[in-house]
Amino acid sequence: MNVFSYVVKDKEGKILKGAVEADSKEKLVENFHKEGYVIFSIAESHRKGTNKIHGRIKTDELVVFSRQFTTLIESGIPVVEAMSILRDQVTNAFFKNVLWAILKDIKEGASLSGAFIKHPKVFPEIYTSMVEAAEVSGNLPEILERVSVYLEKSSALKKKIISAMYYPIIIVLIAIGITSFMMFKIVPTFKGIFDMLGGKLPLPTQILINLSEFLKNYIILMIIVVILAAILFRKYTSSYKGSRKYHKFLMKLPIIGGLVNKIAIARFARTFATLIRSGVPVIKCLEIVAKTSGNKIIEDAVMESRKSIQEGQPISVPLEKSTIFPTMVTKMIAVGEKSGRLEAMLTKIAQFYEEQTDAMVAGLSSLIEPLIIVFLGVVVGGIVVSLFLPIIKITQYIT
Repeated sequence: MNVFSYVVKDKEGKILKGAVEADSKEKLVENFHKEGYVIFSIAESHRKGTNKIHGRIKTDELVVFSRQFTTLIESGIPVVEAMSILRDQVTNAFFKNVLWAILKDIKEGASLSGAFIKHPKVFPEIYTSMVEAAEVSGNLPEILERVSVYLEKSSALKKKIISAMYYPIIIVLIAIGITSFMMFKIVPTFKGIFDMLGGKLPLPTQILINLSEFLKNYIILMIIVVILAAILFRKYTSSYKGSRKYHKFLMKLPIIGGLVNKIAIARFARTFATLIRSGVPVIKCLEIVAKTSGNKIIEDAVMESRKSIQEGQPISVPLEKSTIFPTMVTKMIAVGEKSGRLEAMLTKIAQFYEEQTDAMVAGLSSLIEPLIIVFLGVVVGGIVVSLFLPIIKITQYIT
């Protein structure tokens, strides 16, 4: 199978551009004509073996797709036609190409989940597993609605954390910019004045001038070292051993560790509840939950628990033995198992920890902002005082 780039006009007169997989150019032309498209150009862009579709989509785009897909299916529109409608109105070129490939697979007899699973960059495992369960149970619209809600809540939590960090990051960047300007422009100017005046400079002023000279001479080397350190750190934290040591270290940090734990537990509970409610088998649920937890320590604990559960133990027992999960979490899961309301208990756990996360993020944000402002004041004030110390000293001699 090859990949062809195309330029066509749909029934509404809209120009569509992109790339799609097809067995041959003739087959693709035939498919376009069946769809009622006017073809402007079709050209082979890749040979067989290099036909992977590259790109990415935002979570919000996947949510919108799921919502619209749910509406179309609930309206009685067949899956193939619904997918064709959504493919035509998607603006993301990468997503459009993926939907082209999915539509082709479905027309050739593949299941919806089977077509989705070929595109893990777009449809995460939780998505494909829930769609697979929906195909078995026959309640596709309901489960698509649930996965949409899950994605929305996950995205909302992530956005809250990111937005809470915007202001501190902006302040830090401003602080770096002001400090750099003073060290590279202002301090050298004053150095020239001090050299003309002669005499011994006060210690703070001399340290500041030496630091300015050092930065001017070695700034490029320092940037290279920082970049290399960042690359090595990323590579280490991507390894099996490194990722676990890094997450263990994060979990033990004061304040930050508590936030990391709460985020991971909220995600664990929300994902688990959504999967259970959608009819995905418990063992499969735990496998997906472990992978999507975002924390390697919790992932290992859940995978270890999965082995014990396969042997017949209740879910709460191995989770409690892992000592990773708070007692409240394991006790609520135990109650949920005994009462047959596991999904409801997991939802309550998720809601509780999401609220705790929101409060903690807001508190950290309000704490970080004044600390950064004070730090900026101390740094800039220290530079200004150091620069004016010699002038004050000369003024005293004159008077």
